[in-house]
Amino acid sequence: MARQLCTFYLNGLYLGVDVTRVQEVIRYQEMTRVPLAAPEVRGLINLRGQIVTAIELRTRMGLPPRPDDQRPMNVVIRASWGGHVSLLVDEIGDVIEVDEETFEPMPETVPAASRELFLGVFKLSDRLLLVLDTERAICGSDLREGARG
Repeated sequence: MARQLCTFYLNGLYLGVDVTRVQEVIRYQEMTRVPLAAPEVRGLINLRGQIVTAIELRTRMGLPPRPDDQRPMNVVIRASWGGHVSLLVDEIGDVIEVDEETFEPMPETVPAASRELFLGVFKLSDRLLLVLDTERAICGSDLREGARG
């Protein structure tokens, strides 16, 4: 059985999320900072009148900060509570189709804190595709208030 994933890059990692969870993918948007927000909350963006919380996925995953000269891209995700959250990523990939038979759990060698953010991996012919658990990636911060606006 095949499954479609929206892919993107983050600090050299190849990540994907189920295409049904993605509302849209957009270029960098100006953000309004949120005082006293969790470290991974980069700010709020105005998406055609809807206020959306922008999560710095690098911070959430414990990765080094993005270089100052590189602007993030936005992968806008539909959250389970009905709102939307933007995941800030380095570069957008493609929508690809993967075979469920190539899916495996996350390797035990990955630190537990990072491992909890992923559903598992797909073994592709030339690399691994890490499948992000969007709910876990966006929880842990008090996002619902900002996302509901």
